[in-house]
Amino acid sequence: MLAWAPTIVWLNGTHGAGKTTTSALVQQLIQDSRVFDAEKVGETLMDITPRLPWTGNFQDWPPWPPLVVEAARRVLDCTGGTPVMPMAVLVEEYRREIGAGLAERAIPVRHFVLHADQDTLRGRIKGDTVLGPSPFRLKHLEPYAEAARTWLHGEAEVVDTTHLTPAQAALQIAEAVKS
Repeated sequence: MLAWAPTIVWLNGTHGAGKTTTSALVQQLIQDSRVFDAEKVGETLMDITPRLPWTGNFQDWPPWPPLVVEAARRVLDCTGGTPVMPMAVLVEEYRREIGAGLAERAIPVRHFVLHADQDTLRGRIKGDTVLGPSPFRLKHLEPYAEAARTWLHGEAEVVDTTHLTPAQAALQIAEAVKS
């Protein structure tokens, strides 16, 4: 186990990049850490009845970014340690709002983007034996590519998972956070 000061380890990237699998492996390498899947915040908003007006993505609802920040803060207050947070955020405004909210609360973040080329991502999504092929996940490939080209890769540490196993990616991330 590696040890360091508590920091949110944010694993960003699109569907098929390996966020969920890698986050569980990173958690095993970081002492006193836990996986905090912030996507569940959005799922909670989806359960409101009557339903909020559908926008196509729960991240577009105004309460989502500040609730992610507040949930992360509360988890840290309750548990301490290092949250490993798999969460795809491909809209620059939302990434900035979440980052600013965490910074205002003096919560340090190491932001990683798990990247793979489009063919690899498409193949992973189509071959997913757990979730199955998903048109929703496939339609996020181009927005990811655009975000990667224009801002996302400039704001994070990029880990190319095209030819890495999830264990190799997790070790690379854990070692980067330690250094």
